Amino acid sequence: MSNATLSPQRSSLRGATLPKWFAWAVAAGSLALGYAISAVAGLNSDIQWALIAAVLFVVGSYGISAKIEGSRQAKDRTATSLVWVAFLLAVIPLASLLWETVERGVKVLDGYFLTHSMGVVADTEPGGGIYHAILGTAEQVGLATLISVPVGVLTAIYLVEYGRGRLAKAVTFFVDVMTGIPSIVAGLFILSLWILILDMGPSGFAGSLALSILMIPVVVRSTEEMLKLVPNELREASLALGVPKWRTILKVVLPTSIGGIITGVMLAIARITGETAPVLLLVWGTDFINANPFQDPQESLPMYIYLQWANSGGSGAAFDRAWAAALTLIGFIMILNLVARGIARWKAPKTGR
Repeated sequence: MSNATLSPQRSSLRGATLPKWFAWAVAAGSLALGYAISAVAGLNSDIQWALIAAVLFVVGSYGISAKIEGSRQAKDRTATSLVWVAFLLAVIPLASLLWETVERGVKVLDGYFLTHSMGVVADTEPGGGIYHAILGTAEQVGLATLISVPVGVLTAIYLVEYGRGRLAKAVTFFVDVMTGIPSIVAGLFILSLWILILDMGPSGFAGSLALSILMIPVVVRSTEEMLKLVPNELREASLALGVPKWRTILKVVLPTSIGGIITGVMLAIARITGETAPVLLLVWGTDFINANPFQDPQESLPMYIYLQWANSGGSGAAFDRAWAAALTLIGFIMILNLVARGIARWKAPKTGR
């Protein structure tokens, strides 16, 4: 390789500039040096080695860049390096979790597992499936969606289109408070009202009520932001033609923002699908298929995972079933997120040439 390739590039407007592969070279050198330091120091943890390499990468990028390009460009490279390190610190645990779940979950995940319930299969015995848990999760989340979406969308329409004065401020305040409510608090509220006071007993519908409390503020906030993005010119044009305000909202505002609203609803559904605390308090669980969400305990995927893991002792058939159910739950939520992204792209405003 010629000296011209290795030497810093110069221009009439800027000083010396490092080549594009500089960051990759520093990253490779930091990894090698970090591994060597950890080996010499006797560090057996990969986390310690990675942190050493990350520090070397940031320090090395700044030091070399400061010497060749100057302190201003060095600070820019340092900020970029910190962003990349933060990104990797967030992605690596997520990728590790996903890999571990896939590796352990595929052991028993097949057609039989997805189409059968536990029935009379003991926790220590192989076999069984999660059909009853999938059915329960679908019914509980579906009921919560039927409750939350109309309430959330109508609340957002009121806040954006009609909300003025103290009532609107009070509604906004309570929506903000509900956004931060822990799931266990929502479960305890429905437990005291629905089961202890009204004596209705555990059921999938009781769990749906708690899930709807968690879902409503998400739907309100996402819908509110989408409605605010609708240009006021569209509203004014419709009102100028003599169209009533309610019809303007129905025929102009909602169709314009429907893509974002549906995306927010899908993300809210994905947020409540994995909730365990309300299900544990209100729905309980059963090894048999219960297609009636309004009566008797009903299984769900989060509850199934918890019970199988608790009865597994860290190994055995129940342990494998818990990982397979976790993989199924991740796949379900991932599909919801992909559908939300697809709808957002499909309904995005088309820009003309």
